[in-house]
Amino acid sequence: MRQLLFAIFVMALSGFALRAGAQEKPPLKLIATTPMPNFTGDFDHFGVDLKGKRLFLAAEEHQSVEVFDLQTGKRITSITNFEQPHVMVYLPGTNTLVVTDGDKGGQLALVSGKDYSILKTIKLPPGVDHGAFNPVKNRYYVESGPEAAGADTHLLQVVDLNGFKVIGKVVLPGKSNEGMVVDHAGKKLYVNLTGTDEVGVIDLDAGQLIARWPLPDAHVAHAIALDEQDHRLFTVTRKPAKLIVFDMDTGKVVSDMPCVDVNSDAWYDAASKRIYVTGSDTASVFAQRDADHYEHVAEVPTAYRAKSSIFVPQLNRLYVAVSSKGKADAKMALQIYEVQ
Repeated sequence: MRQLLFAIFVMALSGFALRAGAQEKPPLKLIATTPMPNFTGDFDHFGVDLKGKRLFLAAEEHQSVEVFDLQTGKRITSITNFEQPHVMVYLPGTNTLVVTDGDKGGQLALVSGKDYSILKTIKLPPGVDHGAFNPVKNRYYVESGPEAAGADTHLLQVVDLNGFKVIGKVVLPGKSNEGMVVDHAGKKLYVNLTGTDEVGVIDLDAGQLIARWPLPDAHVAHAIALDEQDHRLFTVTRKPAKLIVFDMDTGKVVSDMPCVDVNSDAWYDAASKRIYVTGSDTASVFAQRDADHYEHVAEVPTAYRAKSSIFVPQLNRLYVAVSSKGKADAKMALQIYEVQ
């Protein structure tokens, strides 16, 4: 029923767009596609090396991180010897890539950006998945399972990237979390607490969870993004599929609206005042009229399970990973969209 209602919503919006005039440009334009014919399953998240013009993408079932040319989308090589890579960040100062890696086990890997060898690993409890980078403190925050099996909590591992070692842990409620983001000051981390249907706020200096914002009649929050200038946090849920806007000062919801389902990533484009949400078959695009008012402006066709993405504002591009999990004839690929 939820998917039917969203389909009706999308068709109504499409009809309005056609009546508004064919001369209007879509907010996203597909400019390149790189087929990945020998891959199956799911792609996870991206990393980017702006100076070296490289794009990195986690291929879970392939147990690799794929490397692409950032400009053309051409595949360069595969970085192997992972169990199941998920999230990563490229560190230009050391020309290294930090990758969360976990399935039955759990580790954080440090990869050479020169020859793509794995330089170091940190063993962590099972359940390693999401990560968030703090460039102010040069720390990486990694989700893992609890130290004691069966606990109703999980851990946020605090990793000092200067020495590449764990220097602290924060206990979080629920079995796991999804998306995380650190503010520009490096003071707070915001996290989707999927086990309790909340957004959690962590004081990074104190190493403590200081606030929990309940989701309004929504579950399974995946993507998260910030508009710090307007003090707004965007989180995206799957049940039902919707974009929820929080006031970062009060923790109160100021807006929510339907969006694409099977979503994994969301991005705030400060230059155009838009939010992009990527999911299966389309990308939902929202216009920010002001801090409290938002308008759904387009559903841009993408592909089946095209849920993972990264927005690179310096290039005005949205890179989208097309997965195939659950559909035998789906074609995996990298898509590049130009913001218009």
